[in-house]
Amino acid sequence: MKDSTQPPIYFISLLILTVLTFVIPIKIIIKPYNYFGIILILFGIIMNLWTDQLFKKTHTNVKYHKIPNKLIVSGPFKFSRNPMYLGMLAILLGVAIIIGNLISFIFPIIFIIIINKKHISTEEKNMEKTFGKEYLKYKNKVRRWI
Repeated sequence: MKDSTQPPIYFISLLILTVLTFVIPIKIIIKPYNYFGIILILFGIIMNLWTDQLFKKTHTNVKYHKIPNKLIVSGPFKFSRNPMYLGMLAILLGVAIIIGNLISFIFPIIFIIIINKKHISTEEKNMEKTFGKEYLKYKNKVRRWI
């Protein structure tokens, strides 16, 4: 059964962001700089695919509210404790930059707030309970986002 509490805010944000762009067209970025958004989107996609592949390869639980069964510190986890969320954020920022609408930048901020408060805080508590000092050592070495 799919967990409906996984970060659906990410996908909902993309939809609302796109609609609001047409409703409140406050352009702030002028081409060609908005094409930098494509680089962020590609980075986000690669980050999510890479992280997902690593979870599958190590048979690791990916649901934020469940107890983790493995501590992954390789691949993208070497520079971010949350590479999948980082990828999602990069995609949201990339879309906001391409759209170039002031309103579109609200959604990456909302995403960060919700993910930090609800998802990451729960994950980190579970990681500390499960892996103890090993996780705390990793947490002190690697930043939350980048």
